[in-house]
Amino acid sequence: MCGCFSKRCKTCQTLYQSRMTRALAIGLFVILAAPFASAKSKHCTVRVHAQGNENDGSVFATPVTTPISGKNIFIEKISAISEHDVSAYRPYAAGDGSFGALLQLDDHGRLALDTLSVEHRGGTLLIFVNGRVITELFVDRRVSDGQIFIASGLTAADIASMEKTWRQIDAKKRK
Repeated sequence: MCGCFSKRCKTCQTLYQSRMTRALAIGLFVILAAPFASAKSKHCTVRVHAQGNENDGSVFATPVTTPISGKNIFIEKISAISEHDVSAYRPYAAGDGSFGALLQLDDHGRLALDTLSVEHRGGTLLIFVNGRVITELFVDRRVSDGQIFIASGLTAADIASMEKTWRQIDAKKRK
């Protein structure tokens, strides 16, 4: 092994090139493997969107067709309630072979639901679970109990992701 590290020395050039190739290969491996190493198990996402006004424009409202009634409405792009507002859930089997759940909201979510039910009375709420529209709710009265009832439409995978994210109602708190 030569210790001169000269540009003209073939031994030094070969050693330098092999070190750089090895360093580039390791760097590329680290860059490609990083997303898989930091990937967590999928947690449940819940979004509650209120019916918006079509005059608000495409920045604030987007058109959708409701899953149950089939009406074409506009919903607000920013959700009023998210999975961060849910503190617990209670799953159950629905009659059609799917699952349903009762979502218990924390104090922030309870206040958001109360405000939403007062401000959007007569409107529609769409509930998205893991990116899919699960159900629509017609707001006909004030809701101050902090609970959202999803009658059906959830899959077993949705319930499994809820189990990873929140505690069950009437279950002991996780540590």
